[in-house]
Amino acid sequence: MILLPAVDIRGGRAVRLRLGDFDAETVYADSPLAAARAWVEAGARALHVVDLDGARSGEPRHLDELERMAEEVDVPIQWGGGLRSIDDVRAALEAGADRVVLGTAGLRTPELLDAALEIGGAERVRVAVDVRGGWISVSGWTERSEVRAEELVERLEARGVERFVHTSVDRDGTLEGPDVEAVRRLATAMRGRLIVSGGIASLGDIEVLRDLALPNVEGVIAGKALYERRFTVAEANAALERSRGGAPAPR
Repeated sequence: MILLPAVDIRGGRAVRLRLGDFDAETVYADSPLAAARAWVEAGARALHVVDLDGARSGEPRHLDELERMAEEVDVPIQWGGGLRSIDDVRAALEAGADRVVLGTAGLRTPELLDAALEIGGAERVRVAVDVRGGWISVSGWTERSEVRAEELVERLEARGVERFVHTSVDRDGTLEGPDVEAVRRLATAMRGRLIVSGGIASLGDIEVLRDLALPNVEGVIAGKALYERRFTVAEANAALERSRGGAPAPR
């Protein structure tokens, strides 16, 4: 497992939302690039970057920030937010994303998912499994579907998806700890690989996920806890490396 620090972009700044609420925003850096650079200098081996404005509007708003990050930092960048057309997916990959994360598209436009897999391959396409109240959440977490996480993953694996990002929206930005049982259920029900997000508050939370020893859980995303210095990137890296000797950053 590896740690992926989160850089969420809104209005050109690095922010964090609470429970996905755009009215509950905390600004942590005026420059997303500065935030990304700081995490890499602290030892991050990959970054999880979300265009919040894009997620809300339905089209990318900050590909210029992605281009700058790709030029400045030498780690893989996982990029999501507003990628709802194949042109948007292609533009994100061309701007420097090592992997793209599809959210709403993964549920509502399977033809886009198929096209993204064709141009990027299963290695470069992840699908967001964003869960609020037990149901998949879409459109920048502003709408609830009638689909459960396990059902969505089963559908998508049948279409060739191999990599997922699971976020507990009910815990995101709350510092209340991850939904460990939800992670366990989903990971054991799937064949693909999973990155976990939502609620990370302490080094202990990361160690709990590590100690689940689920072989297909390959990473954990942390945002607010890192920004508020509840633990460091180096401490998280060391904790995760104590599991089976660690794992390389995803490429």
